[in-house]
Formats: sequence, structure tokens, C-alpha cells
Amino acid sequence: MNNFRNDVVKVSSSIVFLFVFLHCAAQIKPKERNILAREAIAVNLPEVMIRDNSWITFPGYRDRIFWESLPPGIRREYISKAEEYLNYDWPVVKATDYLEFIRSGDRRQQVYSACSDALVSLVMGELAEGKGRFLDQIINGVWYYCEQTWWGWSAHLYFQKASYGLPDVNEPTVDLGVGEVTNNLSFTYYLFKDEFDKVHPLISQRLKQEIFRKALDPYFERNDFGYMGFRGGRPNNWNPWVNYNMLTSYLLMETDPERKIARVQKILNSIDKFLNGYPDDGGCDEGPSYWGAAGALLYESLELMEKITGGRFNVFDEPLIRNIGKYFYKVNIHAPYFINFADADATTGGNPSIVYRYGKAINDPVMWKFGTYLARLEKWGEHAPAGKIGVRIRNLMLLEELKNAEAEEALVADFWFPETEIAGGRDSEGSFRGFFFGAKGGFNNESHNHNDVGSFVLYFDGKPFFIDIGREEYTAKTFSSQRYEIWTMQSGWHNLPVINGMEQKEGNAFMARQTSFRADREKITFSADIATAYLPEAKVRMWTRTYTLNRGKSFTINEKYELSEIVPGTFTSSNFITPCKVTLPKPGLIRFEGDGFTLFMTYNTGSVRPEIEFREVTDRGLKRYWPGGITRIKMIYTNPGLKGSNSFIISKG
Repeated sequence: MNNFRNDVVKVSSSIVFLFVFLHCAAQIKPKERNILAREAIAVNLPEVMIRDNSWITFPGYRDRIFWESLPPGIRREYISKAEEYLNYDWPVVKATDYLEFIRSGDRRQQVYSACSDALVSLVMGELAEGKGRFLDQIINGVWYYCEQTWWGWSAHLYFQKASYGLPDVNEPTVDLGVGEVTNNLSFTYYLFKDEFDKVHPLISQRLKQEIFRKALDPYFERNDFGYMGFRGGRPNNWNPWVNYNMLTSYLLMETDPERKIARVQKILNSIDKFLNGYPDDGGCDEGPSYWGAAGALLYESLELMEKITGGRFNVFDEPLIRNIGKYFYKVNIHAPYFINFADADATTGGNPSIVYRYGKAINDPVMWKFGTYLARLEKWGEHAPAGKIGVRIRNLMLLEELKNAEAEEALVADFWFPETEIAGGRDSEGSFRGFFFGAKGGFNNESHNHNDVGSFVLYFDGKPFFIDIGREEYTAKTFSSQRYEIWTMQSGWHNLPVINGMEQKEGNAFMARQTSFRADREKITFSADIATAYLPEAKVRMWTRTYTLNRGKSFTINEKYELSEIVPGTFTSSNFITPCKVTLPKPGLIRFEGDGFTLFMTYNTGSVRPEIEFREVTDRGLKRYWPGGITRIKMIYTNPGLKGSNSFIISKG
């Protein structure tokens, strides 16, 4: 990481604090922290690890008191859902389902998820009812997966050496899909092995054999899956996602104590690679919805380690582990809206149970109360918990605790992640009323990157005003060399300038510089020179974008720029993206009608002129957030000159 200056100036012990940070963005380089390996040595993991299943605290199939004491509505919901699959005809995943990805780019995720939904529903129905009525169909589901060539998703077949398109039965590989299925099958084995054996001993024998052959053995015999981190680089959310599933499954399935210890140690070494590549500030550059697969599943693994060592393996006092947890609630706008840079979704509920437990583990009341708040928002206790089998069981065990726990939304006054270069704040601590903004510096090769260096979002009363559109449903193009042909990935469809006709360019070299952040009781200011996010052809020497939130009053976007040339036949504009209804009541004023609010933007008619462009949203994923379409306001610079400045002021009028 580049050198930087971080000053915290105490103006008055009772009045205000000023936070200042100034540096240049750079790709975060791994640091050899090895937190988990060090902890394993410190506690003497081989000696303290529980080697049998006595660490398991969740109820089994025969714990009828637990299952029969569940809220009646939840029991009925699980049983009713399982009844839908009593005559389910387990479909084959056809060769053409896999091939569709290389033919049209369609990932066919629904093909793989349908059978998973059936198995989980049947398992939960049988656990809830306990009469054996769903057992045959559970066996059919188990046998179906045993017969299936591969449990992963077609988009991830690049792991194998054989040509892309169809899974190679001779080279089982482990991707996200394999991990998810393995987790569910391992829980199914643990919960119903005795019942399977009463029907036929080959059922559980075959299931265990296939779990090891298709997932656990290839994972532990190989070090070349990129997400493991053993070949260098900075792993993304795949690392904790797969590792959590593998750790859970191995703990449930392995009976040899020495092998179990060796496998757990390998997983810890792999998760260390993820942590070594994480910024000290705990910021998730993939966004809060991906935190659910990154920080959240990191927590799940650490919680498991604590359980299987009787509490001795505990790293929740580590600053990095604490910061990874705190990130999630700091970027909350007004749930379910969260800052959604990169491929993150505009709304997310996180996982209330994990947010609550993570907060408890790091002794952060703001976080665990926020977890309770999210649970209330999702009406926990009124409906049966969803997710994988183990997740559902654990959340059922927490229903009563979360019902009685204190709840409060996390609405921090301001925040700054200096390495991730994400910042923001709101009018008033503890209130979603008024303005909230989030902004970023960074560079254009972050995980799930969009070309968005210097972009921002602005919300009012917790509702969207200037937005990050997000991303369309994933296809083959999304993670290919054609990624930046997709309109949502381009800087022109973010709240950013187009300079001499040029948009930002993807790559490590295209970054923010001289990023700064200040916050006090009166205002918040974020600033970054984003000139280096553009190609030389943009002829821009300096373009400093500054956002200022005058708490309780207004929000200002200021541009200060210096060009080396004005390229003939091109234009320069500052673009703003909104889901609001946009009208032009008079020169110098734009009116925005949003969800329950009306705001105005003033601009200098001598410097810029607006062009309004409406775009219908047709993508199924994006329509969840922007069903009425979006509008791009292009503020065209009418006479930019080689040097200049311009301001846009947002207020209530």
C-alpha cells in the first residue's frame, strides 16, 4: 500500500472531531498476517480439537422435543413445502444444460437449484414431522446426486483440464455449486444415516463415497484451485464461501481423527490467504451483498473453529476480524438499501443471524442490535427460515433469542475505509431522514469491478436519488474479456464525467489519486482526483471531484479540472443517474420527484446545459430495484476551457 498520512485532529473534547486522510489508491497487496495459522499454533490445535461429534449442538432427527416444540406455523410451513415434493420426479441435468453456457451464455442456474430446493424442503419437512413420510423421497434425492456427474455450475467448468462445456467425470473439481451441494448432502447424511441404514446399507455408504469422491478428496488433494490462494493473488469471496462448506462437510463426514486435523489445518491456511489479502480497514470492495459470502462466511468458519476447540480457538479480538464485521453495518443506508458499488445489489438483508452472532462475538452492540433489527425487518418467527439445511436449523435455534433481543438500526454519522477508499455519511447519527451519500476512490480492477472511480450514490429519507445501477443477471459475457461492453459496467452509466468524449478505462493503472476525507459535526467532504482513471486520449491533467454534505441542508458536487487539450468533435459532461421523475421547471434548475420526496438541483447555465435521457430497464435482476426505468442527466459543458470548475447543488428547494 502506498504511504499515506492519517491525522485525527481533536478540536474539542466535547464538541467535534475532524478526520483527515489523504493518499493515492493502489491495489491492495497481501500482508503475511497468517492470523489463523498463528492461532492454531498458540492453542496447539491438534491437542485441543474435538475429534468426534460431541461439538455438535444442533438437534438431530430423533430430538423430537425440539422439532415438535417449534412454532406451529413454522412446522406447518416446512411440512407443507415438503408435501409439494412427495411425487417429485428428480430431473436429469442434461448435457445441453451444461452446453448452453458456451452456446448462449445462459448459466441455467435454475436447473441446478431446483433439485437442491427439493432436497432441502424434504429434509426440513421430515425433521419437522418425524413420521418417515418424506424419507423415500429424501433417499431418491440422495441417489439422484450420487448418480449426477458433477454438482457444480456450468459457468465454472474452466477449472478442469478438459475442454470447456461439459464436466469431466475423470477430473472432479470443486466450485461454489459443489460446495453448496456438499454441505447439504453432509447434513443429510449426518441427520438420516441411521434411517437410511434401516432401508438399505448401500444408501449411506454410497452417499459418503460420493461426497468424498466428488468434493472432499479433490479439494484436499489439490492446491491449484485459484480461490484457495496458494498460487498467489488476492482471493475474493469464493475463498470463505467454499472453505466454509468444506470445513462443515469434513467435520460432519470424516471419522479418522488425524485426517480431520490435517484437513482443518489446510482450510485455515487457505482462509489465511483470504485474510492476508484483505485491507486493514475491513472494507469489502465487492459490496455488502457480497459480504454475505465473504465476511459472513468467514465468521461462520471462525465460529465453527471456536466450537470444535471448546472455545480455545478465538480470533474475534483481532482488529481485522472486528473491522470486517463492522464494515457491513457502516455501509447501511436504510435497510434494505445499502451502498452497492461494484456488482453488489442495491438492496440486501444480509443474514440477520450472522450479523447478530458476529456482533456478539466481537462485542459490538451496534452490530448485534442491527442483526436483531434485520431479523424484525424480515419478520423472523412469522415464517420458516430459509437457506441451506444447517443454516435453517441454526436459525430455528435462535428464534427465541432474537425475538427477545434489543433491536436498533445501525445509522452511523459517517465512515471512511482508507485502504478500500469508500466513504460516506448522513445528516444525523441514528436517523435515516435527510441526505445520505456514499462515495469511492479505488481503482478499476477491484473484485467484481465496474469502471466507477470517484462515483457516488445519494439517498434522501432512506430512498434512492442518485444511484449506482448495479449489474444485470450474470451471463458468460459478465466475466469475460467483453465485460466492459455491458452498459452497467461503464463509467458513462455511473455518476461520473465523460471527458473529451472518453469514459474511464479498466485496469490496475486507472485509479484515484489524492483521495481525502473530512468529517465534523457540520459537514462531510470526500475528494479525489480521478484524472488517472482515464486514458491519455482524454487529455485530462487533473479532475478533482469533491462531494460535500452540509448536514441537514444540502449536498454539493464540485468539479475542478485541468485539460491539456480540448479534442475537436467531442464533448465533456457530468452524468447523473436517477430512478426519479425528472423535469426542467426553468433554466438553472432540475426537479426530481422520488419515492416520497421532491428535490432540486441547481446548476450554472453559463457553464452547462442538461440533456435528459430515459432508459427502460428490461433485465430481470435490475427490474427488482428500478422497475420504472432510470434517467441519465448529461450536464454538457458548453465552453469548458482548459481550466475551470463547476458545481451542482442538491437541496429541498
